[in-house]
Amino acid sequence: MEQTHTSHNGTAATPGAQRRVLVVEDDPTIVDAIAARLRAEGFLVQTAADGPSAVDTAEAWQPDLLILDIMLPGFDGLEVCRRVQAQRPVPVLMLTARDDETDMLVGLGVGADDYMTKPFSMRELAARVHVLLRRVERAALAAATPRSGILRLGELEIDHAQRRVRVRSEDVHLTPTEFDLLVCLANTPRAVLSREQLLAEVWDWADASGTRTVDSHIKALRRKIGAERIRTVHGVGYALETPTP
Repeated sequence: MEQTHTSHNGTAATPGAQRRVLVVEDDPTIVDAIAARLRAEGFLVQTAADGPSAVDTAEAWQPDLLILDIMLPGFDGLEVCRRVQAQRPVPVLMLTARDDETDMLVGLGVGADDYMTKPFSMRELAARVHVLLRRVERAALAAATPRSGILRLGELEIDHAQRRVRVRSEDVHLTPTEFDLLVCLANTPRAVLSREQLLAEVWDWADASGTRTVDSHIKALRRKIGAERIRTVHGVGYALETPTP
């Protein structure tokens, strides 16, 4: 594995500078290709090939982002995600060999922020990594200069300052991506936002190939806040339903 550096800090002057990415993948060809691309982008990279070593490396090295395959020796990527997120919140890009929506939803449910299905392009993977890290920076900035007040839409409450969501006064745990997606919809309640608009606003990703990512996050969000709160407009996108005045 690549040696660690002590110059790690919270912000980067140039894309990827001093940012640490832990790549967890048991296929040597794939892990080498990912590591080479990310190092070329300026990231510091460590790798792990099984569940236990991934958890140990994440605890010792404190990566800024985790790229995590679902199928791993020892224990799977879902368990790695659970254990790492229990240590400290870190953005997770999940990799899956199967185009299986169940895998995607389960991955999002245990704390993954995004997913990619193999095979994928290294260009797109690098772009997703940059997007996830930019979201972390935006969230930190928002926390430092929070919007005041709580947005109430019927029984749904969104606390921007604390990044908390409640439904019927009960706390609902959302991943950072789910929270940003809900806020994006809530900014214009009842207005239909296209998948491409949501992809651009929440993920900073302009390529329409990522619209299935939006669909999967919407499904995960519906399971947490209630399916009836998000309306699908077929062929267009989604709208947040609110009580009529």
